[in-house]
Amino acid sequence: MRRFLALAGAFALAAAVNAQQAPPAAPPAPPAPRAAAPIDLTGSWVSIVNEDWRWRMLTPPKGDYASVPLNGAGRGEADKWTPAMDGRCEAYGAGALMRMPTRVRISWQDDNTLKIETDAGTQTRLLHFNANAPSASERSLQGYSVARWEYAGGPIGGGRGGRGGTPPPLPKFGTLRVVTTNLTGGWLRKNGVPYSENATVTENFDRFKSPSGDEWFVVTTAVNDPKYLQQEFVTSSHFKKEADGSKWSPATCKS
Repeated sequence: MRRFLALAGAFALAAAVNAQQAPPAAPPAPPAPRAAAPIDLTGSWVSIVNEDWRWRMLTPPKGDYASVPLNGAGRGEADKWTPAMDGRCEAYGAGALMRMPTRVRISWQDDNTLKIETDAGTQTRLLHFNANAPSASERSLQGYSVARWEYAGGPIGGGRGGRGGTPPPLPKFGTLRVVTTNLTGGWLRKNGVPYSENATVTENFDRFKSPSGDEWFVVTTAVNDPKYLQQEFVTSSHFKKEADGSKWSPATCKS
């Protein structure tokens, strides 16, 4: 009996030592950006032009760059525009694309990449989550966009999680923040008001429901350009959700 008790005590002591030495369980992996989305931006949307109508719905005359904080170099570049250049693809770059009167289709290309397509100019933007902008990638009209979710009440993954190390519930509200670099030069307006290849475009996408029940999102766009702008140029553009994509009407731009 004494021998049995001694063996039992030894086994218990060994188990306790092993439990103390065992590494802690790895925290659960965070959900992919698609699963972690606090707002759903997918679907078909149409821009609602409720401000700056004369600069957005029409091509302004040459030299009309009122309200854009151009410096001298920027005004000189804008003055090179001629009516024959109207419709060129420079007006549909990431710096001003969401300001266009356009329809957009938003979908997930994969769990880490959100895709935005526009019928105005027939452009496609890719918003990359879990990524950093490459330092020497090829420049393009849409540049390279790095996206992240910003959650109401703090970042995802705070706290200790639920039982058994399960992750905490996902926040129900938040914003999509996108920073775009690696751009070629483009236009802030159809009449050649410029931003340069040095520009950085920062956007915040927020979704909301109107009292009538319609679904909307608003994108606030800030363009910073040390070459052509005296200060940050900020706009807010509104989009209303459509039932389907039946009104999609692609119109290409001139290269």
